[in-house]
Amino acid sequence: MSDALFLGIDIGTSSAKGVLVRPDGSIVARAERAHSVSTPHPGWVEHDAEKIWWTEFVEITRELVAAAGGVRLGGLGVSGIGPCLLPADATGSPLRPAILYGVDTRATTEIAELKAEFGAEAVLQRAGSPLTTQAVGPKLRWLARHEPEVAARTELLLMASSFLVHRLTGRYVLDHQSASQCVPMYDLRERAWSADWCAAIAPALRLPDLVWPTELVGEVTETAAAATGLPAGLPVTAGTVDAWAEAASVGVRAPGDAMVMYGTTMFLVQVLTDPQPHPGLWTTCGAWPGTYTVAAGMATSGAVTDWLRKLVGGDFAELVEEAARVPPGSRGLLMLPYFAGERTPLFDPDARGLIAGLTLGHGRAELYRAALESIAYGVRHNLAAMSEEGGRAHRLVAVGGGTRGGLWTQIVSDVTGLPQQLTAETIGACLGDALFAAAAAGIDTSNWNPMAHTVEPDQRRYDQYEPFYRHYRELYTATAEIAHFLAREQHRAHRSGAD
Repeated sequence: MSDALFLGIDIGTSSAKGVLVRPDGSIVARAERAHSVSTPHPGWVEHDAEKIWWTEFVEITRELVAAAGGVRLGGLGVSGIGPCLLPADATGSPLRPAILYGVDTRATTEIAELKAEFGAEAVLQRAGSPLTTQAVGPKLRWLARHEPEVAARTELLLMASSFLVHRLTGRYVLDHQSASQCVPMYDLRERAWSADWCAAIAPALRLPDLVWPTELVGEVTETAAAATGLPAGLPVTAGTVDAWAEAASVGVRAPGDAMVMYGTTMFLVQVLTDPQPHPGLWTTCGAWPGTYTVAAGMATSGAVTDWLRKLVGGDFAELVEEAARVPPGSRGLLMLPYFAGERTPLFDPDARGLIAGLTLGHGRAELYRAALESIAYGVRHNLAAMSEEGGRAHRLVAVGGGTRGGLWTQIVSDVTGLPQQLTAETIGACLGDALFAAAAAGIDTSNWNPMAHTVEPDQRRYDQYEPFYRHYRELYTATAEIAHFLAREQHRAHRSGAD
């Protein structure tokens, strides 16, 4: 396999990305397609699997196969957004658009029902995570209640990665990491489906075989080869949810390793030795066989800075330059970044954004820095919760588009007091997919994507941020009742508009 190339393709929330990689980890070619989500009703967030997942996968594979220039391909790895619910018939054909992960909040009634039915603490201890909008189980029950004709025809439970694997190989599998986010249907310690709870939620559903993300699960069929341009017989690994593939792409593998992903939302994954479920976090299987992880996710991060950029004008480079000249604390501004509610560790979809301390003397530079600082406070809040479950992270690796420019990562290190390593390549989950495929082929991937830079915290700035972080934690508690009232008014306004 020393002369073969490896393919990795990831289906993300706003784009699909692919990469063609040599056995030493160097990148030969990359490809990308942009797309968007559909929001047909308030709280619904969907993808058309045929138009987005499959069409863009085919376009990217054809582009990368052409870039290979006839060099033999050694394997293919895939990943995608998750956990998702894509109901499909026995042939793998989608029966409706895929219902996306925790950003889709349609199943709140079903979440409350399942908590009452199984017991919130029992779910946490058995499944490893609380019942939230991230969970697949409540969405399956929502489907049975609101779209019974679709539920009756559903034969397969697919996510983005397993949909592609099924389409390519005919295998109906789901990796343990993705399955462990099908709360409450998976037993985390047994690493198996919870037959009794699965039967209570979707009694007629045939569940996929469980595999690890790094396992070879099949080969590209003749039919799939004709559609994609891939060679028939190409080995395909099971793949997983994109954040865990991205963690693999930057070497987050050993207990105590943690990834901080700077993007539209902020996501954190830390590898554990032994799970100790936390009510404010997601405890899951890891990407590597036999491992566990704890994950955290903020509902917004880059989404807030982009909203602010559009509001005040200018481009990101200008705003970063101006914000860098503002001292820590943004000249007395404190922001809550809960502009789309908050996920971990609050699990409060009705939390709302807040800017405290505004005066006529504040401008866009202070506002932009306050936004970056608020997200850093949120990262620190999540890291504190994660340390309660599995111990303090020993190594932080920063990834994602938000790492470019330097200011944001520096603020996060200053607020948390922790250094962050940055790798040479930040293309993301698709590189992790290629790494899985190469590892499955017996390639040593330990030297892929080496560290290029470390962001060190400044002790003086850490001390300056201490009172701001304390008040950040207090500000949510002090204003939660007001935020919830305003959220109810917003929901009422949405319903009135729909009428």
